[in-house]
Amino acid sequence: MSFDVNGKVALVTGANRGIGKTIVESLLSHGAKKVYAAVRDLKSADPLVAEYGDRVVPVEVDLQKPATITAAAQTASDVELVINNAGVYKGQTPLSPEAADSLKFEFDVNVYGLLRVAQAFAPVLKQNGGGAFVQLNSIASLKNFLSAATYSASKAASYSITQALREELGAQGTAVVSVHPGPIATDMADHAGMSEGAEPPTVVSEAIIHALKNGEFHVFPDSMAKQFGEGYESFAKNFIEANLAEA
Repeated sequence: MSFDVNGKVALVTGANRGIGKTIVESLLSHGAKKVYAAVRDLKSADPLVAEYGDRVVPVEVDLQKPATITAAAQTASDVELVINNAGVYKGQTPLSPEAADSLKFEFDVNVYGLLRVAQAFAPVLKQNGGGAFVQLNSIASLKNFLSAATYSASKAASYSITQALREELGAQGTAVVSVHPGPIATDMADHAGMSEGAEPPTVVSEAIIHALKNGEFHVFPDSMAKQFGEGYESFAKNFIEANLAEA
């Protein structure tokens, strides 16, 4: 399913910085009518409002607080595109004493947060004609990195849920996109020790818009991600994207 962002209303979680902020800017530059900047602290979206005026509408969303997501879905009842960008990184090895706590935290935001957003906004997208739902996953959803083992596990789970959402939301005419960036120049990349060679967030935001327009499910936006995509392509097309029920 193809989706053109021009003239559409979007919502982006984690919109105040990094990839999320760049996604908001790219959507607006490609003609989005309005973008709800879904953030935990409404004031953190002030720079976007100052630059874009009423085309940016801050709305409170904390992926660990379901009530904020439900309220946002009621406020943003005209949304046609949801981009769930917000996520957290702790990154512990399996034998680390902090591994269980990190995994619990990362799953609560990166996996259960995805479920909460999808469940709240699926009816909104349906009533507005179907629209599109984009989930920011990671190359870590395909390959577990030892130093980020718990994060990788959470992203593998979110990718698995995204595959199911593609089928379930597709039945209501909602396009679903799974985005798998490698190292991107953000605070999270710095925290993960992956800032060297990191590419700008615009490679992600522009790749999302391109994928939406071309009806693509998998997005591998940057150089490292493209290497993963090339190696994964055959399996993805023959198993993940294929309708095995009709095989």
